[in-house]
Amino acid sequence: MDEGTPSDPWFRLKDLPMGTTVEIAGSDGRRWKGTLVPSHDLSGGRIIQLKLDSGYNVGIRVAPGDRVEVITPPPKSGGDGAPAPRGPAPPAPPPGHIALLTTGGTIASRVDYRTGGVRPVSDEAGILEFYPGLDTDGPVHVVHVFDRLSEDISPEDWSTLALRVAEAFSGGAHGVVVAHGTDTMAFTSAALAFQLSRLPGPVVLVGAQRSPDRPSSDGPSNLRAAVRLARHPALGEVVVLMHADLSDDRFAVHRGTRVRKMHSSRRDAFRSRNGPPLGWVNSEGITLDQPFRTAVAGAVIVEPLDPRGGLLWSYPGMDPDAAARYVEPLRGVILAGTGLGHVSSNHLPWIRAAVARGQVVAMTTQCLEGPADPYVYATGRELLRAGVLYLDDLLPETAYAKLLWALGRSTDPQEVKNLLSADRAGESEARHLVGGPE
Repeated sequence: MDEGTPSDPWFRLKDLPMGTTVEIAGSDGRRWKGTLVPSHDLSGGRIIQLKLDSGYNVGIRVAPGDRVEVITPPPKSGGDGAPAPRGPAPPAPPPGHIALLTTGGTIASRVDYRTGGVRPVSDEAGILEFYPGLDTDGPVHVVHVFDRLSEDISPEDWSTLALRVAEAFSGGAHGVVVAHGTDTMAFTSAALAFQLSRLPGPVVLVGAQRSPDRPSSDGPSNLRAAVRLARHPALGEVVVLMHADLSDDRFAVHRGTRVRKMHSSRRDAFRSRNGPPLGWVNSEGITLDQPFRTAVAGAVIVEPLDPRGGLLWSYPGMDPDAAARYVEPLRGVILAGTGLGHVSSNHLPWIRAAVARGQVVAMTTQCLEGPADPYVYATGRELLRAGVLYLDDLLPETAYAKLLWALGRSTDPQEVKNLLSADRAGESEARHLVGGPE
C-alpha cells in the first residue's frame, strides 16, 4: 500500500502517463531527468522507472520530500498506440529509389512508452522519423510486407517476399533492403537467393540484435549501412549485412547462401561460413573484395518453392521410427548429419524405403566449416549406397531452402538431385566435388 499524504509526489508520479518527461529533485540533493517508462514487475513500492537521455533506465525510490516537475507530456498517439496521422501519403517514389521492405523483427520496432511494449513501425513516415538520415543520399520508399517474429516466418512468407522484391525493382527501385528478424534471417536470405535471379540491383537483408529501448541498439546503424549498400552500382545478389565486429561503424557483407547467426545477442553475431565475407561497409565507403554477382538489366525472375521438404537434425538416440514418420509425407528431406555427414546405421531402413518411394534424401553436415564426405567412413559409404545425395559444404539452412526451390522446379527426383548438386547462387565452392572427396 502507498504511504504518504495527497501532497506526496508519489501520488502524482504514479498517475502520469508513460512517455512523460519529468525531473525529480531528491531531498538528498540528487536530480534525475528522464522519460517515464513502465516499472519492472518485481519493483517494490514507490519505485518509478526513468529512461535517461543516455538511453539507460534507472529505478528511483520516491521519497515524500522529493519535488517533481513535468517537463513535457507524452507524445500524442492514436487509440491503438500508433503515431498520430501525419498527413496524406507521399507520392510514388522516383526511379532509382531504395525500397525498404519491412517484415517485423527488432529492427522495425520501437518502444511504446504508454504500454512498455515494443511495437512494429511499418509506415514510411514512422520509419523515416525513427531512423533519420536514411534518405540522405536519395529517396527511400517503405513497403510494409508483414509483421512477423522471425521464428514465425514460413516458406510461404519467403515466396511473398520474393514477389515483393520483384515488384520493387519493376517499380523503379535501384536496390532493396529487407528489414528482418535475426533468428531466421539466414534461412530467408538463402531462400531469396534461390528464388530470385537476374537481379538488377542488391537485395540486402538486415536486422538488429539489440532492442530499440537499449542504448546499444544496433538497428539505426545497421539500417543506414544497408541502405548505403543497396545503392551499390554493380552488386546484383542477395546478401546479409550486419556488424562485422564490436566497432560501431564496420559492417560485413555476407553472401546470402553462406551466412549463419553464431551468437544469440552480440551485434556481430553473423559470420560467413566456408569462405570470407564478400566485403565490408565502413565510414570510408564500400569495399567488395571477393567475386560477386553483378547486376543484370531487365525483369527479375521469381521461381516458386514447394514447401513439402524437411530438415532433420541428427542426434544420438534419434528414434528411426519417429524420423520415418516425419519424412513420410514429404517429397524430400535434408539430413544435417554429424561430422562428415553421418547418421546412425539404424536409420538406413527408412532411408532406403524413402528413396525407393521417390523421395529425395540429401546430406549435409552440422559442422560450422568443411564439407560432408561419404568416402572416409563405412557409415558414409552405406548411406551413399542407400541413395543419399551428399551436398558438400552447404549449411543445413541453405540446403533446406535449396531443396524447397529444387522441389518447386521439378517433380522428377533425379532432376531435383541434379538441381541440388549444381551451384545456383554461389553456395557451392567450385573446388569441391559434390558427393566425392576434395
